[in-house]
Amino acid sequence: MTNGVDIRTKNLKKPVDVAEYLFTRLYQIGIRSVHGLPGDFNLVALDYLPKAGLKWVGNCNELNAAYAADGYARVNGIGAIITTFGVGELSAVNGIAGAYSEHVPIVHIVGCPSTISQRSGLLLHHTLGNGDFNAFANMSATISCAVAKLNDPTEIAAQIDHALRECYLRSRPVYIMLPTDMVEKKIEGERLETEIDLREPSNDPDREDYVVDVVLKYLHAAQKPVVLVDACAIRHRVLDEVHDLIEKTNLPVFVTPMGKGAINETHPNFGGVYSGSASSPAIKEMVEGSDLVISIGSMKSDFNTAGFSYRMSQLTSIDLHSDHCIVRYSEYPGVRMKGVLRKVIDRVDMSRVKALPAPKIERPHIKSDPQAVITQEWFWANIDQFLREDDIVVTETGTANFGVWETRFPANVTHLNQTLWGSIGWAVGACQGAALAAQDERGLDKARRTILFEGDGSLQLTVQEISTMIRHKLNVILFVICNDGYTIERYIHGMNEAYNDIAEWRYKDLPAVFGGTEDTAKSYVVKTRGELEELLGDKDFSDRKGLRFVELYMPREDAPISLKVTAEASAKRNAMTE
Repeated sequence: MTNGVDIRTKNLKKPVDVAEYLFTRLYQIGIRSVHGLPGDFNLVALDYLPKAGLKWVGNCNELNAAYAADGYARVNGIGAIITTFGVGELSAVNGIAGAYSEHVPIVHIVGCPSTISQRSGLLLHHTLGNGDFNAFANMSATISCAVAKLNDPTEIAAQIDHALRECYLRSRPVYIMLPTDMVEKKIEGERLETEIDLREPSNDPDREDYVVDVVLKYLHAAQKPVVLVDACAIRHRVLDEVHDLIEKTNLPVFVTPMGKGAINETHPNFGGVYSGSASSPAIKEMVEGSDLVISIGSMKSDFNTAGFSYRMSQLTSIDLHSDHCIVRYSEYPGVRMKGVLRKVIDRVDMSRVKALPAPKIERPHIKSDPQAVITQEWFWANIDQFLREDDIVVTETGTANFGVWETRFPANVTHLNQTLWGSIGWAVGACQGAALAAQDERGLDKARRTILFEGDGSLQLTVQEISTMIRHKLNVILFVICNDGYTIERYIHGMNEAYNDIAEWRYKDLPAVFGGTEDTAKSYVVKTRGELEELLGDKDFSDRKGLRFVELYMPREDAPISLKVTAEASAKRNAMTE
C-alpha cells in the first residue's frame, strides 16, 4: 500500500471481486442454480450469487447436494455445488466420486479458512487438528480432473478459467478451494468480456484422416455392421453425430443400459438395449453375430454388461472414445471421436454400406387383470404408455435400473441412471437437480416433467430432498416401489436376511411431512394393476404441477430378469477366491 493506493490492484482495468468473477463465469458457461449448504467458510461468498444471476438451492445435506448437482449437470450440461471446508466437502465426496466415475461435469467450490490461518497452522474447527489444510484437497484430487487453490490474486482468474474449461471439456468434476480472505480480493474483470472457449479441441488432421480411412475400410467391407451407443456418447456430446451417422447409413443401432436415452427410440433403426447375456435373444443374436460393431463412448462395467457377458471379438470392433480410438487391435491415442465421426459421416460411400433392419422385439402379451398385483415385468412393459416426448426419466440403482430396459421411450426422453457408481439413494437427489435444470431451462409453468422410479430402500437414504422439490415447486412425479427392502442385494446374497430389510414407513405421508400442501404436492397409493391404469389415465395426475408422490406396491421377491442374471454373475464374482 503506497499513499492509500494498493499497487497490486491500481493497474487493473476493470477490478472485480474474486467471488463475483467466479460466479459470473459459472453463469457464462450455462449454470443458473447452485446446490450446496452454507457454512461459515463460504457465507460471504454466497452473498455474491444473486448479483451474478445465480439461484441458491439450499439442500438438506451435502451428499444430497452432490447428487443433485450431478442430476442438474446431466440435464443442463454442467452443474455446481458449494460446500464448506472439511465437514461439508467430505459429506459430498461420495456424490462427487460418482460424478467422476460416470463422466459428469460438476464444479465443486469449497469455502476454506483464510490463507493467513493456513500459513499459521491454526487449530481451527472443521480441521483435523494437525495444521494440514491441504488434506481434504488432496483427497478430492483423485476424483477431480483439476484442482484450483485460489491463494494468489494474480493467478486466480486464470486458475478459474482453466478449471471450468477442464470441467466442461473433460466432463468430470473440478475442485476449487476459495479461502475466506480471497473472496473480496480484486482481480482483473476485463477477462469476463471474453467467454471461456469451450470448443472441442481439433484432432491432428493427418492422424484423424488416417483413423477415418481405417474405419471406412472396415465399414465398407462389413456385411452385418451395427452401432452400439454408450454413456460417454452422451457425456462427451456426440449425439448429433451419432444420429447423423444413423440417418445417413441406415445402420441398426443399439444402446447399453448406461446409454439408454441416447437414441431416439421411435427411430426405425433402433433395436433396443444390448447387455450381453441379459439381452433379448434377437438383440443378442444381431449384435454378437455382427462382423463390425461400431461402439461409441463405451463403459464396459459389470452392471452395464450383465457381469462382463459381452461376446464380441476385438477383431470385429471399432471403439470410439473422447480421447482415443481403437480399431481392432490398433489404438490411436489423442484422436477424439467427435472429429472422427463427423468425417466418417461426410466421407462414407453409401453404395458400399450394407445395412440390415433392426430386430423387431415382440413383447409378450400379459393379460391385464385389474385385481392382479403389479409385477416388475408387467409394469415396465406398460409404463411407456404414460411417458411423453421430452420427459426426463430417472431410475434408481436396483429394480428400476434394470426394469427400464424393457420400456420404449417416446422421442427426446432424457434418461438418468448411475449404473457404474451405483450409489443407492442417488436418484432422489439427481431427480431434484434434473427437475431444477428443466425449470431453469423453460420456466416454472413450461418445465418438462421429471419422473423418478425409486426403490423404498433407496428412498430412505436421501428422502429429505423431497422437501427441496416442494420448496422450489419442481415438476416431479415420484413412484416409490414398495417391495420391502433391498431387492438387488437380496438377489446377490441374503434373500431373507435381516440386513436386506428396512423399516416400514408411511410413504404417502412424506410430502405433508416435508411441507407439501394441497397446491404443491399430492399423494397416491396403488396396489393393483387396475388402480395403476386408472391413475396413469387420470389427466389431473398427468398434467398437474408440483410433486405427485405414488406409493406403488410390488411383490417382495419379484425382480426383472435382467437384474437376476446380473446379480447372479455378481454373486459368483464376489465368491471367487483366486
